[in-house]
Amino acid sequence: AVETPELSLGQNYPNPFNPSTTISFFLPAGCDVLLEIFDVSGKRVAVLEDGPKKAGRYDIEWNGQGAGGAPASSGIYFYRLKAGKETVSRKMVLLR
Repeated sequence: AVETPELSLGQNYPNPFNPSTTISFFLPAGCDVLLEIFDVSGKRVAVLEDGPKKAGRYDIEWNGQGAGGAPASSGIYFYRLKAGKETVSRKMVLLR
């Protein structure tokens, strides 16, 4: 039996990080993708990917900056990947 690869979202590396970190994910099939960063209060800090992607592995770098280009402050952040109908999220730590 051949296993069907599943959507996966890797732990960011390095973690904790400063000034930037890499987030990896794998798509088993092509779909619309939304990769967002949130702070602990649930406020969206950044959008890293938004649009259609082909199946495969992706490595996306986050430079620790918010939407306006200002550096995000130290603390815990969550990154959330929406791919098709699935959503996966993980936690990361930024140390300035």
